[in-house]
Amino acid sequence: MLNILHFWPSLCALAGVVLWSWTANSFPTSQIPILQGSSASASRNISAKLFYELEELSRIVDISYCVGTTGIQKPFLCASRCQDFEGFELVTTWNTGPLLADSCGYIVISHPPSPPRIIVASRGTYSVANTIVDLSTVPQEYIPYPGGDTEESSYVSTKDQYLSSSQPLRQSENSKSSKCDNCVVHAGFMTSWKHTRPYVTPHLEELVEQYPEYQLTLVGHSLGGAVAGLASLDFKSRGWNPQVTTFGEPRIGNIALMHYMDKAFWNEDAKSFNSMYRRVTHVDDPVPLLPLKEWGYRMHAGEIFISKPDLSPSVADLQYCIGDEDPDCIAAADPPNPPSADETEAGQLAERDLREWWNGSKSMWAVPSRYRVWQLFFAHRDYFWRLGLCLPGGDPTDWYRKYPSFDDGTE
Repeated sequence: MLNILHFWPSLCALAGVVLWSWTANSFPTSQIPILQGSSASASRNISAKLFYELEELSRIVDISYCVGTTGIQKPFLCASRCQDFEGFELVTTWNTGPLLADSCGYIVISHPPSPPRIIVASRGTYSVANTIVDLSTVPQEYIPYPGGDTEESSYVSTKDQYLSSSQPLRQSENSKSSKCDNCVVHAGFMTSWKHTRPYVTPHLEELVEQYPEYQLTLVGHSLGGAVAGLASLDFKSRGWNPQVTTFGEPRIGNIALMHYMDKAFWNEDAKSFNSMYRRVTHVDDPVPLLPLKEWGYRMHAGEIFISKPDLSPSVADLQYCIGDEDPDCIAAADPPNPPSADETEAGQLAERDLREWWNGSKSMWAVPSRYRVWQLFFAHRDYFWRLGLCLPGGDPTDWYRKYPSFDDGTE
């Protein structure tokens, strides 16, 4: 069983390639991201520079899918896109195992000529089944750092005990930790971050001290986006100032936790765009709408919405979104707030159907339709490139595409 789970990402990606070929006629012949100017409203129009940054980060997070499969080796070598990044120095990788709260990723130092950064990249979950179940578990109370560190030692193996919280983590003199009143967080996501934290934080403490001028950069896709979001709150409370970019990030917690996150990154005005947290979503991607709003989950601010269903997007296809749940962005596919009694009942029925599926066949094709599981192969993976397959050049559908250049556009 573990062998099957080990190769599941590649199997899923290959299935996606097959399904892609069935629908290829509906896609444009050119798959090169376009950097022409946008005709959208100036207040929502992103710059070519930001487009380039997001595209580069999508390739960086795509490399994280090599962890747990073919691996990443020092200085920065892998079967995927590692050769694209001159000046990258691998620090470590982590892999907590093929469980419901699995977590995989890597830490790399980006030296010149690349922008000077300390990058933490987190990948999505191993399987479609785990993705759906991870998005349906019950929430739990969120306790800001330094609370909860005493539990970390139970998540590392004997050979990794030096990473456990039995050796207290240093806290910055500038650290801040305010109480998060009435906040609840998705239990699976919080467990994933607790699994990850003892493997990541000690390295970052050393790197932040060694490279004080380097930007701490967090990037995650899918479950990795949720891990990056929770990590950002932890790191903020330590006095660090991370820049966060997520692709297909699910809802992490309730409205109180989202307001807590908004305050951490936007102070009191979550309607203004802050370049320190970019939550990239894609039309038809079901994951940013899960767990369901009827269960009390909400989105936070910082959304950048890709409106084009298929690859490749242009600058004109990306827009800034206003506030936590902009009706002109991914939230357009959600029921209005607050949900009616009928909608609440529908959410309960959706949960019942999901649990019946999980307790029954677990067949990918039998998942309740509201979860749009087929889009886990398409819209949820299509962020500038088709993410999730560790092969030379990435997914075979990307082999004949070119990387965009910032010089091709204007800010």
